[in-house]
Amino acid sequence: MAFGKSKPVEEPPVAPVAWERVRDFVVGNTERPVTAKRRTSSFGPLAVRVPRNGKDFRVFAPCAFVISEEEGYALYEDAESQKLLCRIDRAGREADAERHHDVHDGEGQLIGTLSRVPPSSRPFKHTWRIDQPGHPAVVGRNEWASGDGKAFAARVAEKSLYVAFTAVASLGAEGGDQPSRPRTLEWRADDKVVMVSLGSEEVTVKADWLDRRLAFAFALVGDR
Repeated sequence: MAFGKSKPVEEPPVAPVAWERVRDFVVGNTERPVTAKRRTSSFGPLAVRVPRNGKDFRVFAPCAFVISEEEGYALYEDAESQKLLCRIDRAGREADAERHHDVHDGEGQLIGTLSRVPPSSRPFKHTWRIDQPGHPAVVGRNEWASGDGKAFAARVAEKSLYVAFTAVASLGAEGGDQPSRPRTLEWRADDKVVMVSLGSEEVTVKADWLDRRLAFAFALVGDR
């Protein structure tokens, strides 16, 4: 019997998925990350991507392809940029101390607006709001300012665990730097969680009625 390295598993192309009912997504060009059963990663065009398959054969399937334009971002349903999904105003417009980023569909109709709202007082950071016609405003609040006492206690425990884990993981690292964790926002409408975001890197939509293109806009504009 000959012993040696096993041949890598041949995997099919990563096919696009429909965007309308996406729950979890990231923005990036990684199609196949390295896993316990995959030695190398593979990449594709910049896109809004949806995690699929189990952890050993995880893929990030595109649902909207991102093109950077002078005025903002254009999202397409296809890699050939033939089916325009929406356009996002990247720079935004200032009004009442807020910065508004409008999102228009492929025919130029307004879908809704993503707004960066300055903090009411220090030391709090800015918040976000999504205005979608026909629905209540969705406000992105810091995880520490959302929910009841039980939820707050759970977040304290989670935060403590994360700090302990990262401290152990960084032992011996040059300079002893601790990795910074992006802030988590809970997006609520009428006190119901509509969306959760970890920085701009990971987004989970929880309400069916939220137009996914407005969630994509937040991930592309960035929590800064």
